Amino acid sequence: MNDFPIKTATFNQWAMPVRVVIMLFISLVVASCGGRPEFGALAINTVEVEGAKTSDLLIVTTRERDDSPDTYFNGERSPTVNYAQASVSVPPTHVSGAIEWPRSMPGNPATDFVTRSAGYIQNENAFKSEINRRLAKMPKGKREIFLFIHGYNTRFPEALYRFAQMAHDGELQAVPVLFTWASRGKVQDYVYDLNSASVARDTLEKTLIGLSSTNAEKITILAHSMGNWLLMETARQVSPEKRNAVVRKIDTVVLAAPDIDIDVFKAQLKRMGRPRTPFYVLVSRDDRALRLSRAIAGGKERVGAYSNDQELAELGAIVVDLTELQALDGAHHSKFAQLAELSPKLRASIGTSGLASVRGMEGSATVGGGDLGSLIGNTVTLPIRIITAPLGGG
Repeated sequence: MNDFPIKTATFNQWAMPVRVVIMLFISLVVASCGGRPEFGALAINTVEVEGAKTSDLLIVTTRERDDSPDTYFNGERSPTVNYAQASVSVPPTHVSGAIEWPRSMPGNPATDFVTRSAGYIQNENAFKSEINRRLAKMPKGKREIFLFIHGYNTRFPEALYRFAQMAHDGELQAVPVLFTWASRGKVQDYVYDLNSASVARDTLEKTLIGLSSTNAEKITILAHSMGNWLLMETARQVSPEKRNAVVRKIDTVVLAAPDIDIDVFKAQLKRMGRPRTPFYVLVSRDDRALRLSRAIAGGKERVGAYSNDQELAELGAIVVDLTELQALDGAHHSKFAQLAELSPKLRASIGTSGLASVRGMEGSATVGGGDLGSLIGNTVTLPIRIITAPLGGG
């Protein structure tokens, strides 16, 4: 008799999180289904349109090659590393932060993102030679590589076009390199994606070491979502000697919406030591994808939706809180892409002098609200909070 109420309570306590997970799962499936690119999404279009701008991207991937027309790579894991290049055109009608997907192939370059050219690169040596060729065209002091690592639930064309959008909006003056691992691009394949990220660690380590051995003077890294777990785990496993060689060239690291258990993140930082320079962590507490991840992970907070900005700052981060920024995606998980247009001003303003100014305001400021806005300029009106550790902290 006494057992019945206990069993009922236990069931209800267990059933509630399951219902939450199911509801979140359904909402994310609905939010991410319509019009997502499948096979053949990278059909070549060479029609010239006035005002369209092209980004020439280099690609390193652990994805399997796909022989389907206009596809190149799928979501399965390759036993070998693959290299490629692609040129993506952004239409003159482009809205900052968005991707204007073609309704039909090969798309209309006047209104859509379209692929201008694409192809495989033979091997690592040819890949590095191409990087150095592009770097040689840049003036001394400006020879930079920008590495983007995408997140969970991302198909190859989505990663490619997202990077093209950011390169365009941010007026990127660097050699753009996409590291794309074998995400299947399906919400229900979270565990598969996580395991694919695990498989990709050695390749990312090799890639980081290879990029640091090019003629680049500095390297910027932007990781998104589960890509941050991949980046942090890779950094954790690199030997101190190799890590020092890579770190010497790394100028900026941005962790956007990190899908990492907060306790795991603290352990990773403890293993690696306090960073030589502060890194950026972009957080948003209304991130629905990270809410799902938290439910799957037994209720442990994810870094990208962590409630204690100040604690992250004290760990060595410059926290950029995007909670009040209106999202363009239903999952509220891609706000980082909306900052691409602002990134040059942010990087210039939160440099040595800008960071000191922000810290002088007790570590908190609002872009567009008068504080950091005065540093960046009157054109910035996004509702962003910047949180840094106090001067002398750590």
